[in-house]
Amino acid sequence: MDRLLARIAQPAFVLRIAALAICLLELASAIWGLMGNPTEPYDGVLASLYRRTGGDSHDAPFVLVCLGLVMLFAWHFWQLARQQHLDQPPRDALARVLLLDLLALLVTPGLPFLVTVLAALLLNVRRAFVFALAQVVINVALYWLLPSEAQRMEQLQPDLPWWLNTLGLAISMVALHGMAFGLGRLAAAEAERRRWFQAMLAEKHSGERLQMEQLRYAERMHMARELHDVMGHHLTALNLHLQLSEALLQRHDEAGAAQAVEKAKLGAAGLLAEVRAAVSRERESQRINLETALRTLADGIASTQIELALDPVAQDLTPRCAHALLRCVQEAVTNAVRHAGATRVKVSLCTVDADGGVSTSGTQVQVRVDDNGRGTRKLREGNGLKGMQERMAELGGTMQVLRHHPGFLIELNCPRRA
Repeated sequence: MDRLLARIAQPAFVLRIAALAICLLELASAIWGLMGNPTEPYDGVLASLYRRTGGDSHDAPFVLVCLGLVMLFAWHFWQLARQQHLDQPPRDALARVLLLDLLALLVTPGLPFLVTVLAALLLNVRRAFVFALAQVVINVALYWLLPSEAQRMEQLQPDLPWWLNTLGLAISMVALHGMAFGLGRLAAAEAERRRWFQAMLAEKHSGERLQMEQLRYAERMHMARELHDVMGHHLTALNLHLQLSEALLQRHDEAGAAQAVEKAKLGAAGLLAEVRAAVSRERESQRINLETALRTLADGIASTQIELALDPVAQDLTPRCAHALLRCVQEAVTNAVRHAGATRVKVSLCTVDADGGVSTSGTQVQVRVDDNGRGTRKLREGNGLKGMQERMAELGGTMQVLRHHPGFLIELNCPRRA
């Protein structure tokens, strides 16, 4: 039940249900009116203009046109209020919100309240505030320029001075759209916190995967040392004892003792050689698999598409190199998700040779993180970029910002065996 209630309380679900409810109510009202029953007329801008041309807002063709506009509004609102749009607003969000508001004003002054909520969710705080303020101004202007039927009757028989009517309307509009703005910004802040926690959790999980790889690496190294120190020592001692036995036995039974001891010596020497070869192979194979940690990072961020293009060399890196590269990629990806508003981030890893060309046998690892976020026209190095530079410098590598508007393109280079 708690999970169901949490899902129902999501802004995307609430707004879409509100749009669906309005659509159904207007459809029922239109059908009832077309059957000859009295209903509330449409009182938007379109109705005011239609009455000025001598029409009646109860006319069937006019009702059908308004109903079509309501359906169009509901469909467009339904599409724009999807969860992925609330998590990552589309680039044309402002234009689509303005179109929604135009449809709402054409039909009825009540619908712009929902548009203000949606605008506060999709737009940044400055644009959302200006939009809400414009809604107040537009509603007050329409009250005097294109009044509805009820408003026109109030103006013909005023109980209060015009300025007091205007002030009262302005205050009510400020309260209405101010509440809509506040509700939208509250939900937008919650969505931002959710994206931030999601990115931090993905970063934590990817770091844990790398730590697990490092622990396995340390354990294997420990086993390799134990194998060499214990078995190698015992086998060497056995070889020395057999040599001594050979020298002693030679004094009594030269033929049999020498033959048996020679075989034991050769066997012990061969076993010792095999143990040392196994230890050497184990040492050479101890590399960190960075690909697993990067895929964990990508899978943990649902609000942004993380694309990975990883060369097989990602599975064969030294612990220091893998750790430094992962931390730098984490910093670049989480900044793109949390601060730049990126909808796509591409992480590529390959090896390059001394002149910078891509090569499978290259000695340098090159990582590029490319996002389509807002970027910045004037690059200012913060702690994140400085931290990446320092990590690469410790390994004898480099960090460069190849592009910072639009979006960031960061290139990391470090020795493969650092």
